[in-house]
Amino acid sequence: MKLCVFDFDSTLMDGETIDFLAEALGLGEKVAEITEMAMRGELDFFESLITRVRLLEGLELEKVDQICQNLPYMPGARETIYELKRRGVRVVVFSGGFRNATSYAKQILGYDADFSNILHAKNGKLTGLVGGEMMFDFSKGDMLQRLQRVLGVSPEQTMVVGDGANDRSMFPYASKKVAFNAKEILKKEANIIIDKKDLREILRYLD
Repeated sequence: MKLCVFDFDSTLMDGETIDFLAEALGLGEKVAEITEMAMRGELDFFESLITRVRLLEGLELEKVDQICQNLPYMPGARETIYELKRRGVRVVVFSGGFRNATSYAKQILGYDADFSNILHAKNGKLTGLVGGEMMFDFSKGDMLQRLQRVLGVSPEQTMVVGDGANDRSMFPYASKKVAFNAKEILKKEANIIIDKKDLREILRYLD
């Protein structure tokens, strides 16, 4: 195996970044409900993302960064990434969440690169707008194919790990399709299912 792509929210990180941000505005429950529906595949991912980010308008960027730098990482995340890299595997994160969280976590967890969305801010506050590479249901699969071409890596040499509906698009392009504490919609298409909150369980499937 040469490439492993992880989702971030509820995979490398224990929770959803946007839900933590919404809590700071007293909107945690409202946003979490939309997030849950999107991850179950009941809502279009793009529409749900736009709707949720709009609710964050006015949140101070300083507060966003503070929250994103204190997120709880999944048990075994650091050790699993270390072991993958020790074996010569490139480790990349694709997230429908935000650069504020994934770029900071890269320093902590040690993965090679992150592709995620960017929260638009003006005068130190979120405007409620968002843009980036991971806005749509198909985004992760599309980016995975491009990354494989750049790195010269085949689907047979690729593992992907996720938990929600927007991770499905990666599965056709990887031989190891891991549903990690995942929604049923993703489990149906996985060939590795892990229901224990410990990423080290993945290491048993490397050989």
